[in-house]
Amino acid sequence: MKQLLLSLALGLTMSIANAAPVKVLMETTEGNITLELDSAKAPKSVANFVQYAKDGHYDGLVFHRVIKGFMIQGGGMDEQGNQRKTRASIENEAKNGLRNDRGTIAMARTSVPHSASSQFFINHKDNDFLNYPGQDGWGYAVFGKVTEGMEVVDKIAVTRTGPGDVPVTPIVITKVTVVEGK
Repeated sequence: MKQLLLSLALGLTMSIANAAPVKVLMETTEGNITLELDSAKAPKSVANFVQYAKDGHYDGLVFHRVIKGFMIQGGGMDEQGNQRKTRASIENEAKNGLRNDRGTIAMARTSVPHSASSQFFINHKDNDFLNYPGQDGWGYAVFGKVTEGMEVVDKIAVTRTGPGDVPVTPIVITKVTVVEGK
């Protein structure tokens, strides 16, 4: 019995480690962004993001927080600033070895380490201070990277913003589609 359990655990670990990347197309009013999500190193974050995408959660939401030279954040608010209902929060996977470098996508969260749900951000520059262990002993979990459309991220990052770093002209995520993988 002990060997069977060990064998099953090893098999699960091997299948997670060999998990194929997931390709996602994010269509925005500023252009398209193609993402490659790392299922092997951030399985919970990727599964969470993919499920929100398949549910159509991101469609019609905006990038509600944009800071040039830092990041662009979306996945939670509509054009009126209303937060869309989410599922339960997920475990913080920031210890996965992935870094908050320019062009990576990470889970947004509150000051509570395991509070990430649907919101994400794309790093506009290398943000080492967000890496594990970060300033709070946890950091922010990277779960993929931009493979095409970094010029779109750059365009969004320099948009004019008002109070709360909210773009003056809404930048809408029109559709998020899983095109390969899970």
